[in-house]
Amino acid sequence: MSKFDEKIALYQSEMKKLGLKFDADLLTKVTKGLGPSIYKADAETVSGSDKKELETLKKNFLMKKLGLADSPKLDHTVENVIEKVGKSNRNKYRVIVYYELVKELGQESKYN
Repeated sequence: MSKFDEKIALYQSEMKKLGLKFDADLLTKVTKGLGPSIYKADAETVSGSDKKELETLKKNFLMKKLGLADSPKLDHTVENVIEKVGKSNRNKYRVIVYYELVKELGQESKYN
């Protein structure tokens, strides 16, 4: 099993543990889209309490990568996803957070 496949298995296991349903194909595409950051411990997770990091997530992922316009809806969706993944969960994997953002904002077509 490759390191990439190990990461996919880890994210799937974590999503099952959190009770989150997922599309394995979309999860794989979101993971590939994050590139080498999934192998760096600091970059692999999201700090749900760091406002600066959440703002960067919004600007770099939601606005630049997905092409969405800045709006209160984006902030609200980010808050909802952090809540869904678990504010006290120390392993808020970036892949899972991004996957949930894509699903909640209906942006699956960006990964076709």
